Amino acid sequence: MTGQVVDSHLHLIDPDRLDYPWIGTGDELDTSWDAQRFAAEALRVTAAIGVEAGVAPGHAGGEVSWVRSQAAAHPWIRGMVAQLPVEQPGALAAGLSQFRGDDLIAGVRRNLQDEPPGFLGDPDLQDGIRRLGQAGLPFDACVRSWQLTELAELTAACPDTMIVLDHLGKPRCGTDLAPWRSVLAALAARPNVRCKLSGLTTEAAATACRGDLIAALRVALDLFGADRCLYGGDWPVCTLATSPDAWLDVVLAALDHAHPTEAERAEVLTRTAIRTYRLRPVPETALSEGASR
Repeated sequence: MTGQVVDSHLHLIDPDRLDYPWIGTGDELDTSWDAQRFAAEALRVTAAIGVEAGVAPGHAGGEVSWVRSQAAAHPWIRGMVAQLPVEQPGALAAGLSQFRGDDLIAGVRRNLQDEPPGFLGDPDLQDGIRRLGQAGLPFDACVRSWQLTELAELTAACPDTMIVLDHLGKPRCGTDLAPWRSVLAALAARPNVRCKLSGLTTEAAATACRGDLIAALRVALDLFGADRCLYGGDWPVCTLATSPDAWLDVVLAALDHAHPTEAERAEVLTRTAIRTYRLRPVPETALSEGASR
């Protein structure tokens, strides 16, 4: 038995309702990926956190409204990491004002992975991330491995904001990971950073095997410790390379290799996510629904 599992990285997508510039017409992801569909595929997940899915800037408010309606119908959706233009002071202030007192909003993400070198050092971006910390909101950092050095500098400049590294910084499993391991260690030295065990399969080399994925996960577990790692499925993006159930098995195998105590296992699968995102108490009905899926 796996026990309780909080999936800290769930994307809910509806191209008929919202605009996603990164999804092309006819692409595999160009269809509805809602909570009911996730429930049918991720049978061992007992709770989840929705993460903004790259909607066009003008659709960010609509995405929050739609995820809110999904959470109302499926109480196992515990919160949402919403999109905000953190580097734009006026828009950030307006967004934080709207989010104040909103039980759904658990964090903020401004996707950084396609920005040019030097962007993470932008003073407005860093000031905005510091303002998130003042508001009690963590920041999800989606970056590529070459950006990890910049991210380490950003986290040092924002020591009072919780930074959640998505997808381990997107290492290319199946290749030489020594450079990634070195910069990840520098990032792990910052106490305000958490690491999501997510998103490796779609970034891996074609020659990568299951053991390569497990090895990368073990690096993160060794560097951050169980109390700073949290499970993430990255559905439905993960379906381009694997299934949510198969990915959970990979994470569990990495945990088994680390020989964790039951308490450490619970940290990765549930407790780190609950602490990081300050999740509201979960109704027993939600856990029952999740456990039966």
